[in-house]
Amino acid sequence: MKKLFAALFMLAALAGCGEQQLKFENTDLTGLGYGKGFALNDHSGKPVTLETYKGKVVVLFFGFTHCPDVCPTTMAEMSAVMKELGPDADKVQVLFATLDPERDTKELLAQYVPGFDPRFVGLVGTPEQVAATAKEFKVFYQKVPGKTEGSYVIDHTAGSYVFDKSGKIRLFLRHGGGTAPIVHDLKLLLAS
Repeated sequence: MKKLFAALFMLAALAGCGEQQLKFENTDLTGLGYGKGFALNDHSGKPVTLETYKGKVVVLFFGFTHCPDVCPTTMAEMSAVMKELGPDADKVQVLFATLDPERDTKELLAQYVPGFDPRFVGLVGTPEQVAATAKEFKVFYQKVPGKTEGSYVIDHTAGSYVFDKSGKIRLFLRHGGGTAPIVHDLKLLLAS
């Protein structure tokens, strides 16, 4: 009887040695049925997709360069995350996908986005491509008129999507959550 109990205990212990589920601090989107990819141009004009960045952990944020608050604070937070990651930051690709292709030219994105970190890449497309990408990620965005025609702002979803090295969506990073949970989760994905 003792041998049977010992054998069952060993089997239970070995069963727990398989691949463990990662304990993320941000919202786990593993297995999500949407957010599978995009087809846009980077700020140098080159067509890119999620496949372009395969082998890296990808952080994708949707915003616009004239944003007064959420966008620059998110990009500054991601810059701080990259510093905290140290050498591992080279295995992470941060992407800023504009929701304002009317004003956010590739030239403007090429100045704005790498200003936070030279490794960051801005993404732009036609209004139709931007709309299709936002729809694929269920990103809300809406133009809010300003005092003059060109002074509008865009209300939009304030968060980032994270993909693992194989290109599978894994996380949603809520705006303003701080760097520590992001660094924790990116380290988990880099190690897996």
